[in-house]
Amino acid sequence: KILEGIVVSAKMQRSVVVQRDYLKYVEKYQRYERRRSKIHAHNPPCINAKEGDKVKIAECRPISKTISFVVIEKVEGG
Repeated sequence: KILEGIVVSAKMQRSVVVQRDYLKYVEKYQRYERRRSKIHAHNPPCINAKEGDKVKIAECRPISKTISFVVIEKVEGG
């Protein structure tokens, strides 16, 4: 699984929190609602993403209790 999001916190050592905004269809009202999720991801020193950066993250083996994603690249225009 490869996802895109914005780094909202980079206070951990070699880890970041990525916020992902997406739309969910509500069948009852036949409309979409905005949702967001926060995903903890490993931030390798070679990428070194900072707060506010738009990044691409990929699913991987569990690195720790909460981290199962890794930052694979910074996306331009983020």
